[in-house]
Amino acid sequence: MGKKNGFERELSIFHEHGGIMSSGQAISSGIHPRKLYAMRDDGILERVSRGWYRMTDMPPFSDPDLVMAAIRVPKGVVCLISALAFHGITTQVPHEIHIALPKGEKAPRLEHPPLRIYRFLTEAYTEGVEEHSIDGVPVRIYNIEKTLADCFKFRNKIGQDVAIEALQISWRSKSLDLNKLMQYARICRVENIMRPYLEALL
Repeated sequence: MGKKNGFERELSIFHEHGGIMSSGQAISSGIHPRKLYAMRDDGILERVSRGWYRMTDMPPFSDPDLVMAAIRVPKGVVCLISALAFHGITTQVPHEIHIALPKGEKAPRLEHPPLRIYRFLTEAYTEGVEEHSIDGVPVRIYNIEKTLADCFKFRNKIGQDVAIEALQISWRSKSLDLNKLMQYARICRVENIMRPYLEALL
């Protein structure tokens, strides 16, 4: 057992939480702060973000930035270029995690990953959300059709060429539900803006 001797109970609690916990979660689950920091100092846990610890013998995250954004911003929804990249419908490489938050929700200050926050109102925030499990962590991401509508809504911020390219890639992949797309376009109030681009594809 080596270094893990004496931490069996604490390790079982970490296992129950998928191997990753905040210090607050760990303490409220019965892990004494002294034990938590001893596990860190012994190399059993690694600090992955401020106040968050993960078992070092877990496999590496496949997408650490998305996972940490989901953990640290529980009300956030991955949107725009980050959602395009997740769905594989862009040639853009996001250098920040694009996150939607409802108006009035305070955005956390993170050391890592870098976030770009967008404020979404009512239905534009709540509709089209899918939950994907990445490395055992639930990550909320807008579906393809909602993401496309959002990209046209925020075309002045991310670039209209990015929105048009994503629409074309989605169309070619034959994974696009036009009825759903028009539903989200209406919610985002971009139906008239998107229609000419859709007509050009049909």
